[in-house]
Order: sequence, then C-alpha cells, then structure tokens
Amino acid sequence: MAQLCELKTFTSGNGNLTVFEDVIPGTIQRVFYIYEAGKAARAGHRHVKSWNALVCLSGSCRVYCHNGTEEITYTLTNPRQCLVLKPEDWHIMDEFSPDAILLVVSNELYDKDDYIYEPYPNSRQINEAIMADSQ
Repeated sequence: MAQLCELKTFTSGNGNLTVFEDVIPGTIQRVFYIYEAGKAARAGHRHVKSWNALVCLSGSCRVYCHNGTEEITYTLTNPRQCLVLKPEDWHIMDEFSPDAILLVVSNELYDKDDYIYEPYPNSRQINEAIMADSQ
C-alpha cells in the first residue's frame, strides 16, 4: 500500500532544505509537476512497474489510493510529506488548492503500456462515484 513518509529536512536561519533521496527503488527517470488543476481529478490508474513519489510543494491536494485490498485517502499539505505509490496502487489526485504544485518523481520513463486504467472491482469509493455519475 502507498506509504506517507516525512522527507529529511534541515532547518537553519537561512531557511529549510528538504532532501529527496532513497525514497523509491532504482534511479529517478522522470520528474513532472501538476499545477492550476483546480478540483479536477488527475491520474485514475495504477502501473505495471513504475513507482511514483508525490510531494505537494505548495498548497494542498488529496490522493485516493487502492491496492486491491485497502483504500486510503491522503491529504498532502506540507512539502516535507512524500507519498510513495507502489505500482499496484490505483490512485486519483484531486481537490487541488489554488496554489497547489504537486511534484511527481518516477523510477521509469513514460510508457503507455505501463498504465492500467481499470480500477479494482472492490473499490468502494470509485464504484460509488461511477454510480453517482450514471444517475
């Protein structure tokens, strides 16, 4: 299941320095960020092999995760927080604050064949949302 961790941060009179290291396995291959997303839902998938780490550098956002067994919703509100998503973690990011900047770091390059868009069949929250949209 996804894991929320605290990144190592060094504080001094000159500000804070937060370090991203030894967070995901392998080498960082891809970095991107999401901003000006509003309340829109992003992602809606899981991966075959990619691990991703999410850090909300500014503002806040919500991340729903489901690994086929457990469902957890996280709210990222602090640039020291890092949510590590394993490949099996089907996820949606939404409820972005107006100033949100969500940094995503991956150990794989983009590959369309690495994406699985079908949610787990026992995903209570996703199935409720689908039912609400169809009414």
